[in-house]
Amino acid sequence: MLGCKKPFSQTPETALAFPIEDTKAEESIAFIAGFDEDDNRYYDNAKNYFQAKNIQVVDSLFSIAEIISFLNKNSNKTFKNIHIVSHSNSWLGMSLKTIKNGERITVESLSHAKNNMPLLKDDFNSDAQIVFHSCGLGENKELLEALKRLFVTQNSSQTPKIIASSFFNVFGGKYAGHYLAKPYYGYYPTAGSPGPLALSKEFEASYPNTNIDWFTALKTREETNLGQVYSYKFNIPVVWEFTFNDPTEIPELTDREAIMDWVSESPEMASVILKLNIPIEKYRWKSDIHGNKLSIKGKTTVLCVLEPILQENDATEYRSPEFSDASLYHIL
Repeated sequence: MLGCKKPFSQTPETALAFPIEDTKAEESIAFIAGFDEDDNRYYDNAKNYFQAKNIQVVDSLFSIAEIISFLNKNSNKTFKNIHIVSHSNSWLGMSLKTIKNGERITVESLSHAKNNMPLLKDDFNSDAQIVFHSCGLGENKELLEALKRLFVTQNSSQTPKIIASSFFNVFGGKYAGHYLAKPYYGYYPTAGSPGPLALSKEFEASYPNTNIDWFTALKTREETNLGQVYSYKFNIPVVWEFTFNDPTEIPELTDREAIMDWVSESPEMASVILKLNIPIEKYRWKSDIHGNKLSIKGKTTVLCVLEPILQENDATEYRSPEFSDASLYHIL
């Protein structure tokens, strides 16, 4: 199943698994740092995968602080490969929490939680490889560096390798247990799709040098043939609420254009839209007034087209997602 989770959801969904080196069971461990909340059984599939490899699985810890504490309590074991399965997206960071019941992991949230973060014991194996199976995390070098700093021991500057892929993570596929896929993105206002033909033309304009049948890909929801390009969609909502001392000061935002103008003129709201990097016109906009409160709600639907990564010289085989491959994984 797909290794990318819907943004703004409170529970993690997905992540990547890849071939594990033949090591003793006690030398590797996999933290399944989330649980499935709908038909996507990604976490269950990841758990089954690691268990089939005789890798110790821990599926009850959902924050990086809890994982570090676990490693401290088990510092008598020398873990070579430490796998952390957690969803991530390019808009809002990781679903993995900073501390128990804390915020999603971003550069900012890690900074806020640093005083509550446990330090690794000095006897932690600095030669370990910590692999984050998280969608597109390898693109976010700043966040990878922030994660790496968490694994500095109390009295040493040595840290283990931090590994993550820039590509989409697919686990439990129809033709392979695990593989990577290159994502392509398009957007439209939720409940306002212009249809696959119009959307395919937008993809063509956005990716003019990519040889993909966008119309077919947008109508294909799962990989029916090995290596077939397919797509899925999810929503990203944004919500603000403003309180006015005098209800007569509340602006009358009578249509979509008026709401977009008001959002654009607000530094607070405009900065959020800018950070998400999705055009403001790709959101469905609504406003509501309750007493002296004004709420602004926007929602965009993200179309994600996935192109499985195949062997360069053999289109009938998936490219093996080995994290030693620098073209597939980033290593810090």
